[in-house]
Amino acid sequence: MANEVVNEQIINSIETGQQATLTGDIIRHSGAGKAYQSVSQTVAMTIQDSADQLRNMGTISTTATGVAMSQLLSTGKVTEYEAIFKQVQDTLTSSADNFKSVSQTASQILNNFSVGDKQHMGE
Repeated sequence: MANEVVNEQIINSIETGQQATLTGDIIRHSGAGKAYQSVSQTVAMTIQDSADQLRNMGTISTTATGVAMSQLLSTGKVTEYEAIFKQVQDTLTSSADNFKSVSQTASQILNNFSVGDKQHMGE
């Protein structure tokens, strides 16, 4: 079998395929695409983590408000629990602001991420 000659058309087909898929431009664009997919996945996970944090803070805030409201109703001492209600609201607002900031930053990262020869601009 070592002495068999390979048809020249087969050799040309293989060489053409290699030239079409293994050139610098193709490799660069393929690598940039894979990098963009990886960054996109990381950004999506970051936004999901931030959403989970916001949801958890909502649960904690609701629980804290319920406990404080129960104590207020049983004692009637409104002034003692006003600070708790304000702190709960401030914490929830801060969590929402954090989610907004994370989402905006993630969007900027993706929109400015280099894909091949030019910047990806949300196209």
